[in-house]
Amino acid sequence: MKAIQNIVILTGAGISAESGVATFRGPDGLWEGHRVEDVATPEAFVRDPDLVQKFYDERRAKLKTVQPNAAHQALAKLDRTWAGELLLVTQNVDDLHDRAGSKRLLHMHGELNSAWCLACDARSPFDGVMAAAPACPHCHQPGCLRPDIVWFGEMPYQMERIEQALSNCDLFVSIGTSGAVYPAAGFVQTARYHGAQTLEINLDPSEGSFHFHESRMGKAGELVPGWVEQLLSHGLC
Repeated sequence: MKAIQNIVILTGAGISAESGVATFRGPDGLWEGHRVEDVATPEAFVRDPDLVQKFYDERRAKLKTVQPNAAHQALAKLDRTWAGELLLVTQNVDDLHDRAGSKRLLHMHGELNSAWCLACDARSPFDGVMAAAPACPHCHQPGCLRPDIVWFGEMPYQMERIEQALSNCDLFVSIGTSGAVYPAAGFVQTARYHGAQTLEINLDPSEGSFHFHESRMGKAGELVPGWVEQLLSHGLC
């Protein structure tokens, strides 16, 4: 078994679904009854900003009713105690990793509780109702805020930092992801190319399961705490 120093962890919708956060992707390919094209593209925001704002306002309000689960808590513990490099990259736009206490955290698809001002380009914390057209706290221009969410056709955040971490890690772990959304779906291949061990923890095999050295199937809230304890006790994957 290879000793582990540097770790990159990717989390997806599956880890937050166990807390009651609705996943964007349903069996029929719609996002909570909406077509992706209607709520998750820059073009949709130009075409019908009220619909888009209300969609994310509802998700933001729902977020206040859910709590981090055992998987979030276990990853926060790993963050606090792991002496090597660690980067937790989440595809999720919720704040459950933050509330659990993770600090070495990167939201590659943005955050529900953040607003992006299209007038002055500033980003600021936001937990209210964006459909009410509030003023930007920086430039004070009303009605110029949009959700600080990476929509289809937009570049995920901090990709250079993520690629650097993947090229230097000894272990890459994917938790609760479908393996269907790029560029995140390709992280396992990048990590393996640079010699990392790879582990998938998922409810069911993902589309990219065959790329991983090991796959553990089950609920993240049950499997992740045990894996973290194993890693902390033995320093091994």
